[in-house]
Amino acid sequence: MDPIEPLIYAFHAEGRPRVWSLVVTIFGDAVHHRGGRIATLQLQELLERVGIEAGALRTALSRLTSDGWVQRDREGRNSFYRLSKSGQAEITQAAVDIYAAPRDGKVEQWVMARGQGAPAKGISIAPHLWLIPADHAPDMPDHICITGALTSFPEAVAERVLSSDHRAALVALVADVNALKGVALTPLDAMAARMLLIHRWRRIVLRYPDVPAELMPADAKIPNPRKLVADAYSALVPASEKWLGDGDEKAPPDNHGFANRFQ
Repeated sequence: MDPIEPLIYAFHAEGRPRVWSLVVTIFGDAVHHRGGRIATLQLQELLERVGIEAGALRTALSRLTSDGWVQRDREGRNSFYRLSKSGQAEITQAAVDIYAAPRDGKVEQWVMARGQGAPAKGISIAPHLWLIPADHAPDMPDHICITGALTSFPEAVAERVLSSDHRAALVALVADVNALKGVALTPLDAMAARMLLIHRWRRIVLRYPDVPAELMPADAKIPNPRKLVADAYSALVPASEKWLGDGDEKAPPDNHGFANRFQ
């Protein structure tokens, strides 16, 4: 049995893959800290492992090149893709949220914001009313804001915290992580699993607020999604980095804060 079949099946079951987005995930998670460049053949091997055909990869790379994300290099018969300066900037900015460390305890101070537009990182608790951890709160000049401790949070309010789409995304995340428990993975399998895990996590982080455990509804089944991902990711890193190191790019995996991910 294919040890990562459940993750591959779940990935394709969500509809036609946006291959260009998956390639962005690869560059951000597996290429950026290794000099920002990867051989086309190595990229193709990884995507074929999860059922993406070479033609779809070529189309995705063409789109990313025209959009200014990547640039193509040739060395003899070999071709490589590397991040452009603007692509590096986009990935570096997104990585701050994707690889932030899980919280060790409860949020001590909250900002309650009232206004028309949803603030960045805002957790909706009522129409036009949001909670944001004070240490992550953005400037909100158009909102009425109150900062202080949260002394109570009724379950009836907690049930509003997760939208149906957010809840479904977390359920799928748990299923991916559970499918990896106790399975032996080759370096390529580990890299493919890591890619699919971080691709799902990246979409969650960029679409939904990071909800601390104390605000999660009682039936959420996953009080700390970020810790769940951090633990699974840590288990996949040794073998997956071996696969990356066996390729044409052998830069040490300690650039761009790689060692501090989820720390």
